[in-house]
Amino acid sequence: MKIIIAGGSGFLGQRLTAFFTAQKHEVLILSRKPSHLEGSIKHLQWSPTPQQTLDCLEDADAFINLAGTSLNEGRWTDSQKEKIVQSRVKTTKEVLNIIDQLHTKPKVYINASAVGIYPISERAVYDESSTIFANDFLGDTVQKWEHLAKKAEEFGVRSVQTRFGVILGEDGGALPMMALPYKFYAGGNLGSGIQWVSWVHIDDVVKAIDFVIHDSTIKGPVNVTSPNPIRMKQLGQTIGQVLHKPHWFPTPSPLLKVALGEKSIMVLEGQRVLPTKLIEHGFEFNYPKIKDALVNLF
Repeated sequence: MKIIIAGGSGFLGQRLTAFFTAQKHEVLILSRKPSHLEGSIKHLQWSPTPQQTLDCLEDADAFINLAGTSLNEGRWTDSQKEKIVQSRVKTTKEVLNIIDQLHTKPKVYINASAVGIYPISERAVYDESSTIFANDFLGDTVQKWEHLAKKAEEFGVRSVQTRFGVILGEDGGALPMMALPYKFYAGGNLGSGIQWVSWVHIDDVVKAIDFVIHDSTIKGPVNVTSPNPIRMKQLGQTIGQVLHKPHWFPTPSPLLKVALGEKSIMVLEGQRVLPTKLIEHGFEFNYPKIKDALVNLF
């Protein structure tokens, strides 16, 4: 297959690149730098996009867009929030402009999204059929970039919006920072501990994206989360158990709000999200249970 990745230098992008190259697929990474070759992987300049890049992007099997400022980057000041929104909107518009110019369009366009589109709740359960969305900063941001991503359908391209949960990986994502206090015997509840965490192992994220590419019947939003979301307290206890460290030193909500500002909502609040569409299409998770996932990662 021929696979294009925008945002290929990040945590998930690197794992996808390694997976697809191991499968002997052709991987093209869109880069802000001049076009160059790194091993067998082509890095192609975009924004602006020269004709030479467009020629290389013809007849792709999949176009994956992971580009944009990370939600975890910096405090959510007004300027940082604007940067997050505009980076996602701008890159998605640029990708759509590229697709529009291609004579032979990609078979599927996969755009990164997030479970933050769903409202915070301790009781509700959300899947892809849910139509009630959050009206906070995160919810509004996700809705904006999903709305744009769906426009790929206007070019006759199957469009998928992968709503990622909390991605757990050994060398990236949320897990290293979550595990750090436990390594110093200072781990415990973050806030109340009853907030939901819709988590997913990085290997299952890669596997799910590959699955979506191959199943041409899948389109629209797809929740990429474990089928077994857990409470924050259970996640912390399991981290402690796997690392053989105590779970006893809580971090109060007010302290996290001071330290993180508005971004503290990402650890103090959560949603219970299920990957219904993936399961209905026959997807099987390698790590459906949190303890198995953490044992593997640690």
